[in-house]
Amino acid sequence: MSLKVAIQMDPIDPIDIDADSTFRLAEEAQARGHRLFYYTPDQISYRAGRVMARGLPLTVQRKKGDHFQFGDLQDVDLSEYDVVWLRQDPPFDMSYITTTHLLDMIHPQTLVVNDPFWVRNYPEKLLVLSFPDLTPPTMIARDLETLKEFRAEHGDVILKPLYGNGGAGVFKLHQADANLASLHELFSAMNREPLIIQKFLPAVSNGDKRVILVDGEPVGAINRVPAAGETRSNMHVGGRPEKVELTDRDREICAAIGPLLKEKGQIFVGIDVIGDWLTEINVTSPTGIQELERFNGTNVAEKIWQAIEAKRA
Repeated sequence: MSLKVAIQMDPIDPIDIDADSTFRLAEEAQARGHRLFYYTPDQISYRAGRVMARGLPLTVQRKKGDHFQFGDLQDVDLSEYDVVWLRQDPPFDMSYITTTHLLDMIHPQTLVVNDPFWVRNYPEKLLVLSFPDLTPPTMIARDLETLKEFRAEHGDVILKPLYGNGGAGVFKLHQADANLASLHELFSAMNREPLIIQKFLPAVSNGDKRVILVDGEPVGAINRVPAAGETRSNMHVGGRPEKVELTDRDREICAAIGPLLKEKGQIFVGIDVIGDWLTEINVTSPTGIQELERFNGTNVAEKIWQAIEAKRA
């Protein structure tokens, strides 16, 4: 089977080919005989009933500084492709949401991964609210007094933007920290979105586990350990990936959420687990497959493509 595959992603030039999950997916697709087309999110458009993209045929190679080659610039009708990958990073803003609406118009005749309707309705920090028994105490609020009441009840907390990513704007606040009002003021000046506040989990010092699911089934995990002096474990901000095994609790969490993810077309998902608690379900642009492959030899990209090919067969 040879598929026509379009990849909607951020600029490919600066990516780290030893860490970037989209690069690994493209590399595996190419090895399986699929044809690749690349475009950035600002180059998708709707024209006279068609969802179009302006981009370039793509080939990739694992050679730093020379990791891709382009064909000639083209305007293509995305409905003529077998698969479109929705792989740009958040922030999950109106630009991001608009691309999901456009891709909705061609899915499922063209398989969009992950399903754009449910990506739009299941942003990372909101989907977990459907599983309160699996998550630490969590509140979504914009009102300062409401946030203060939550901290008064739960002590040390994590405060972060509802639609951020990569650990940006994440703050740990002690129960007596006087900066809550100032941070609220800062965030309020930036946008009109509510904030998410969670009870702080001391177990984060031992790592924030990224568990990867393919079509609803767990395939492995990596542990991300915060750098010295940091609360955040995201690899974007210096978190160190380590080999780790899935625990019984991890499998229990995956068994609870996996069927819903599979039903809603979320083929490639990364969840975050701290201690025994689920903190995020990442469906927009999850990462971690290269680290997992290095640690235990699991070719997650292969498993993802096998799931896609089965759906296209």
